[in-house]
Amino acid sequence: MSGVYGKVTPEVVAELRQKIGDRNVVYEDRDALENYACDTAGVIFAHNPDAVVKPENAEQVSAVMETASRYRVPVTPRGAGSGLAGAAIPVKGGIVLSIEKMNRILEIDPVNRVAVVEPGVVTNDLCKAAAEKGFLYAGYPMSTETSFIGGNVGTNAGGGKVIRYGSTRRHVLGLEVVLPSGAVVQLGGKFRKDTWGYSLLQLMVGSEGTLGVITKVIVNLEPLPGRTVNLLAAYPDLDTMVSTVAKVVQSGTRVISCEFFDRFATKVTTDYVGTPLPYQDRTEAYLLIQIEGNNDDEIEAAYEKVGKICEAQGAFEVFVAESRIDSQMIWNVRQNLAEGMRAYDPYCSLSGDVVVPLSAVPSMIKTINRLAEKWRVPVGNCGHIADGNIHPLAAKPDGMPPEEWGEYAEQFFHEMIEEAVKLGGVGSGEHGVGFLKLPTLLSTKTPEERRIHRAIKLAFDPLEIMNPGKLVQGE
Repeated sequence: MSGVYGKVTPEVVAELRQKIGDRNVVYEDRDALENYACDTAGVIFAHNPDAVVKPENAEQVSAVMETASRYRVPVTPRGAGSGLAGAAIPVKGGIVLSIEKMNRILEIDPVNRVAVVEPGVVTNDLCKAAAEKGFLYAGYPMSTETSFIGGNVGTNAGGGKVIRYGSTRRHVLGLEVVLPSGAVVQLGGKFRKDTWGYSLLQLMVGSEGTLGVITKVIVNLEPLPGRTVNLLAAYPDLDTMVSTVAKVVQSGTRVISCEFFDRFATKVTTDYVGTPLPYQDRTEAYLLIQIEGNNDDEIEAAYEKVGKICEAQGAFEVFVAESRIDSQMIWNVRQNLAEGMRAYDPYCSLSGDVVVPLSAVPSMIKTINRLAEKWRVPVGNCGHIADGNIHPLAAKPDGMPPEEWGEYAEQFFHEMIEEAVKLGGVGSGEHGVGFLKLPTLLSTKTPEERRIHRAIKLAFDPLEIMNPGKLVQGE
């Protein structure tokens, strides 16, 4: 292919409007188009689309893709825009295909223990609907109240409960997908295992809109958990805190979540939410542990066991949240760490997350802090520590112009990711690659791996119109 894309012309727009309706096409409205120019990575990475389409069903998505394919116009699928690596940013212009109107929960099936949803369903809405029927949707990320299910699938989103339930990939049983040509394929279904050829279903999970447009999702539902209790352990330093994690996970208790956040991230977030945490004045790192039990006696035995482990490993205090208010207070801080850092610095970059083996977490945190000093970048650390998934929240150095910060931050993250790879890890556990991490991804893959990735891309998308500039090396 030549690498030259077609333009969104009045002729193309007229065809799109005829196929999916005037109300579902945005064109030549600069203010409206700017709303789709960036994601949570920030406005410094914005690229305006030439048009935005908002199909209401798979048939309309198919019609859009048929037109785009015929004119070779690039298409960027978009969910809620809550991503952090620029996957929903139309770096080549063209069409943004927003799934916001495809937002129905089609079925909660108690017999097969699945939910069938459209991709624009807000994750928390699915969680609530499942809970009303006595089930848990466990594949949700920390952005549960804003993210869409389709975006979660596209990035293989993780979150605070991965240690118990796994990431989104584990919960996706079936997909309806519109290919770049406009063809519609059904992958997987209401079953939990198969040995029936290559898994195209699993290829779609985490593909960030580069292979097709997801129009329906079948997800696994779990039984609602029993009683839970949250423990907040305060530590004098990060090394002491990290030493606790493996022992807690191996303790035989049912650990649902195991999160950490350091002093700096805690300070700016508690200032933001207006709620201090216990022992904050003398804590360098917190460990937030959620455990499950079937009854009061089991819960009490579990939290006493875990509390003793924390104290034996150096925690100077272990706070047991015995009320819903206490639990909400603690989780409110954890869930607002990103917002707290953005309140501290509107230009705070959240795009870099790394995953390393649990044994390498102490080395990785030390490396992040060393690089933060080298690059003069204020960093608050947090993450899903039992998964080895660390989220450095990087603030802009004082005096640096915002227009320089985006590239500077990505250079910082590039060096950080290289160190994570040396420790046996990878450059993202859940934020994805998008276009911000693409150069780093390519630098860590062998030529043979890059060849296979590109061959897969071309098998799905020979014209390379699906989310170009993302995840896979282009022309």
